[in-house]
Amino acid sequence: MALLKRRPAQVPGLLASFLHVDAAADAIRAIRALGIRDLTVYTPAPNHEIEEALGQRVSPVRLFTLIGGLSGCAAGFGMTIWMSYDWPVLVGGKPIASIPPYVVIAFELTILLGALSTVAAVAVFSVLMGKRGAAYDPRFSDDQIGIFVPAPSDQAGRVEQLLRSAGAVEVRHEA
Repeated sequence: MALLKRRPAQVPGLLASFLHVDAAADAIRAIRALGIRDLTVYTPAPNHEIEEALGQRVSPVRLFTLIGGLSGCAAGFGMTIWMSYDWPVLVGGKPIASIPPYVVIAFELTILLGALSTVAAVAVFSVLMGKRGAAYDPRFSDDQIGIFVPAPSDQAGRVEQLLRSAGAVEVRHEA
């Protein structure tokens, strides 16, 4: 039980609050220009300008969704055709394995396996690439944008000045 209650170690750095998206995006670009790539951004809603400023690569979860969906579609058609030939019932001279009625089952399995593989991929990647120990403030879920920059004490002054000049409302040192 002791392992379940242990909290991740706090990463030292700076936590800045911004009221405006433009200021936060400018701060992100300036921090990335310094060569700091490992920063965490909290926004109350998705924002394309911040995503562009971060310059992150495309999520690998999309590939898992595609593979799950294609597997579901193939499984749907394969299962229904196999069952038709396993128990052949001739009705009015129609072919035993007729594709149009099986589209519904293939579609449903496409959605089911695509969704299940997406949930599994999100769970796996959140464990593998999660940002543990990054500082957080509940205001970032309401109306402010937060940027956490893990910075050693020798760079903290320069990063703090950069965040304040970009328009940060508040900059806190987290240890």
